[in-house]
Amino acid sequence: MPTGRFTNGRLTTDFLASYMGVKEYIPPYLDPTLSMEELITGVSFASAGSGFDPLTPTLANVIDIPKQVEYFKEYKKRLELAIGKEKMQKHMKKAGFVISAGTNDFVVNYFIIPLRRQTYTVSAYQQFVFQKAKELIQDLQEEGARKIVVTGLPPMGCLPAVITLNSEDALLQRGCIDKYSTVAREYNQMLQNELKSMNFGSANNLGAKIYYIDIYGPMIDMIQGPAKLGFDDVNNGCCGTGYVEAGFLCNTKSYVCPDASKYVFWDSIHPTEKTYSNIFNACLNILDDIIND
Repeated sequence: MPTGRFTNGRLTTDFLASYMGVKEYIPPYLDPTLSMEELITGVSFASAGSGFDPLTPTLANVIDIPKQVEYFKEYKKRLELAIGKEKMQKHMKKAGFVISAGTNDFVVNYFIIPLRRQTYTVSAYQQFVFQKAKELIQDLQEEGARKIVVTGLPPMGCLPAVITLNSEDALLQRGCIDKYSTVAREYNQMLQNELKSMNFGSANNLGAKIYYIDIYGPMIDMIQGPAKLGFDDVNNGCCGTGYVEAGFLCNTKSYVCPDASKYVFWDSIHPTEKTYSNIFNACLNILDDIIND
């Protein structure tokens, strides 16, 4: 069944919603057929291919984060009309907000397209991306969000597309390119430190809690020890050649591997449902803490 995701099934957030007994799939806010019950129990404002850097969604022709925030404000108004202002505000305080972005900024917008590299060093761009993430977090806080989850970057050097574009022999040498994974590790460390500062700093006077979720660790465990988790292929996508196709390039006319559960990656950038499931399971302890907090 098509799910509107760049994978063969559910995302980590879908597994979370299912685990909480809310729903199996989190629907997009822009689906015009959504019932009020669907709206109340959670929707997605995300746009695949977007990023924190305003240039990233412009290049991909997708919905940028400021527009996503506008849709969220519109969503709040719809809820207020349906259940009243007081209930809506209480709903916002109890709700979880998941922010997952950044990979497109670095992989596509910085390393593939040279425009940002002409202006920013890697470390300066890391700071720039975080500053945009911080602005989003603050916008959500001002709109009533009190439980905000921010995911780190994956091991970017292990993405099939990155291997294909940077390996000396893209057909035979399919190992991770550590240069790019190092950038992810550095950014993740900075992100954790900055989020801690935001949690404990005097600027956070709204009572919001910001949580960091590590996806790098679970993914590198799958890539470095695939057999124990039932994977056969860790450096090619299940769709197409497995080297370069991503997103909409994987469609009904594309070749698809016989068993996606044997692959870490669905296409050359996005993980399979099984990988997302493993990430969810690896993060379950901290997710339980967030749910029960």
